[in-house]
Amino acid sequence: MSTYPELHLYIHGEWRKTADDLPVLNPATEAEIGRLPRAATSDLDDALESAEIGFKIWRQASPAERAKVLYKASAIMRERQEEIATAITAEHGKPLDQARLEVIRGCEFFEWDAGEATRTYGRVIPSAPGIRYIVHQQPIGIVAAFSPWNFPMSQPCRKVAGAIAAGCSIILKAAEETPAGALHIARALHDAGLPPGVFNLVFGTPSEISDHLIRHDQVRLVAFTGSTAVGRHLTTLAAQHMTPVLMELGGHAPVIVCEDTHVEAAAITGAIRKMRNAGQVCTSPTRFFVNERIFDAYTETFVRRAAETRVGNGVDPGVEMGPLANGRRVEALTELVKDAVSKGAELRTGGSRIGNKGYFFQPTVLANVPDSARVMQEEPFGPLAIINPASSLDDAIEKANSVPYGLAAYGFTNRADYVDRMVEGVEAGNLSINTLEASLPETPFGGVKSSGYGREGGTEGLHNYMVTKNLSHSLSIV
Repeated sequence: MSTYPELHLYIHGEWRKTADDLPVLNPATEAEIGRLPRAATSDLDDALESAEIGFKIWRQASPAERAKVLYKASAIMRERQEEIATAITAEHGKPLDQARLEVIRGCEFFEWDAGEATRTYGRVIPSAPGIRYIVHQQPIGIVAAFSPWNFPMSQPCRKVAGAIAAGCSIILKAAEETPAGALHIARALHDAGLPPGVFNLVFGTPSEISDHLIRHDQVRLVAFTGSTAVGRHLTTLAAQHMTPVLMELGGHAPVIVCEDTHVEAAAITGAIRKMRNAGQVCTSPTRFFVNERIFDAYTETFVRRAAETRVGNGVDPGVEMGPLANGRRVEALTELVKDAVSKGAELRTGGSRIGNKGYFFQPTVLANVPDSARVMQEEPFGPLAIINPASSLDDAIEKANSVPYGLAAYGFTNRADYVDRMVEGVEAGNLSINTLEASLPETPFGGVKSSGYGREGGTEGLHNYMVTKNLSHSLSIV
C-alpha cells in the first residue's frame, strides 16, 4: 500500500517547503501522518506574481491546447488512482472504495471541462447592413479558489478544471485537513506540461490567505465551496473590490417521500446514501418528509438499514462508513442529538460516539423531530437523518422550504403530477426524483437562497470563469 505523500506548496511550477508547518492527522487513528507547509505572506505574493505571468501565457493558448493538457492530466490521475485514493482515505477516513470513486469523479470533471473548452461559443447578433454585433467569451483572469475538506480530490478538481479550461490562471487554497488530493492534482498538471504560473497551490491559515488574496485587484474571481458563514465573509471581502464570486455553500437537503413510492426501496436507498462520506456532504439527504400513510413502514426500514451500516477504518474491507473529520464534528453532532431529544424527538438509533480512538460516530436517526430543535435549521454535516411525517405533498413542500438553504432536494414518487408540483414548488438549485444523485460533471450545480449562487458543471460551468465582451463593428464611420 502506498505511503502518504510528502507535502509541498506549488508555486510557479516549483515545489516549496516552509519553515512553518501543520500536522495532518488520520481521523481513524488520530495519528500524525504528515506535515503540511504553511504559506507565508511572501509565498502568497509569489503566487500572485506567478499567476499574473501564467495568465498572460494561458489566455493566449487555444482551446484545443487547454483541452490537451486537461485530458493528459486526467489520464495521469487515472493511472495513479490507487495511490491517490489511499492518501485520501488516510487523511479523510472515507472507505477506500469511495476514495477510488472520488478520484474518477475528479477526472471526469477535468474531461468534461476539457471538452467544454472547445465549445465556449460566441455569437453574431442580427443587425442592419454595414454593421456587425459579435459576442466574444474571454477568460476572466486570475482566480482565487478555496476548496473544502470533505472531498479532497473532486472538489478542487471542479474549480481547477473550470478555470484552466476557460483560459484563466488559478491560485488554489485547499483544505489543510485533507491536502493530498490537491497535491496530486498539482503533480498531474505539472507532469502534463501545464505552463508555470497557470496553477498555484497554497495551504495555511484560511483567514490570512483569503484576506491577502482577495484584497488584490489582480484577482478577478473568488470561487469557494464551504459553509454559508464563511461564504458570506468572503463575499463581503470581494465586494469591497467589486470582484465577482462563485459560491457553493451549505445545504440542508429535504427528501419528500410520497405515498405512491416503493417504500422499502426508497427507505433503503435513503439510509445508504445518508451515511455516504459519513454524511459530510453538502447535498446529503437529511430531512425526510414522509407521507403519514407510509411513515411507520418507511421509518422502520430506514432505521434497520442505517443501524446495519458497517463503520470502521476506511482501509478495512467491507467498511461502508469511516470516521468524521475531526473531534469538533463529534461534539457538534452529540449536541444536536441531545438538543433534539430534550425537545421531544425520538432517537431511533445511534446518537453517540463509537469508542474513544478515532472520530467515529454512530449512524443516527431521529424521528418526529419538533421544529424547535436546532437540527431542523442547522445542517448536521454528519451521519444524522431526520424522519418526520407529512400530511400531504403540499405539507411536505412547505416543510422542505422552511430553511434558509436551497442546494439540493429529492423526491420519491411515480406520479407525473407530483413531479410537476415539486419542480414548481421546491426551492433548490438541484432537484432529483427517485435518485439521490445531485451532481454530475455534465449538469449545472449550485444553490439558491443561502446556499450560494453561480453554477459549476454543465455547459453553464465555464460561464463564471469568463467575461462576455460585445463587439460593435461598423464598416463605415457613423
